[in-house]
This record gives sequence, structure tokens and C-alpha cells, in this order.
Amino acid sequence: MSMQLELKNVYLKAGDQLKIKGEILRDAERFQIDLGCGADDVALHFNPRFHDDTDGSVLVCNSKIAGCWGDEKREIHNPLERGTEVKIVLKLAGDQFEVELPDGQEIQFPNRNGIDVISYIKIAGDLKLTSFKIC
Repeated sequence: MSMQLELKNVYLKAGDQLKIKGEILRDAERFQIDLGCGADDVALHFNPRFHDDTDGSVLVCNSKIAGCWGDEKREIHNPLERGTEVKIVLKLAGDQFEVELPDGQEIQFPNRNGIDVISYIKIAGDLKLTSFKIC
């Protein structure tokens, strides 16, 4: 059962955090968390994949500017596992995004779009969302 949550007109500025808790489905293929200005302007596309054709279980980050995807950043060490509870913290830290994972791993991704306010959030895929908090 794939889920989708899409929020528009939110206001997240540098230093704010988005805390997401949920359960990764047992048969999960992937889920995504998008932060940006809209569906065609995504400053951070965080996309854990559990069965990627190239790298197996991998974390993929990317950005989309005016509807065009940039170059993917692939992190081979994916601590997220199917069928487990997960807490992910995302933060806009000026010129980059920081993603904190459950095992203490932190992924950094450049703010290619140069945005200083996030007004769009989308969470979709094989994740049962249990908590969503902006702080």
C-alpha cells in the first residue's frame, strides 16, 4: 500500500527541521521525501531504494530545476531496512541539506536551487507515515 502526502504553502527556512517517523513496508521497493518550491522545483529529492538495478539497496539524492533532474548522488551505505521503524530528520542548512538517519549517518546534499524557504513537501512510496513534525 503506497502512500502519498503532498503539502503546499508550507514555510520552512534555514535552520528548521522536518522530522519524519514511520514504518518501512516489508515489501518496500522505495519511498521519497521531496523538499522545494513545487513538483517541478525540488531542491532535495531523498529516495531510499531497496532493490536498485545498479546498486541494490541505495540512498539516492537529487534535485529538479524547472522540471529537469540533475545528477544523482548515490550513497551505497543504506542503513534503512524493510519492515522497520524509522526516524529521518531533514534540515536546510543554507547552502546544503542535511539528512540524519537512524544509525547516526548524516548525508549532505548541496542546495543546487539556492532556495532559502521550502514551501513544498512531498512524502510518497512504501512508507507508513506515523509522525510528521516541523520544528
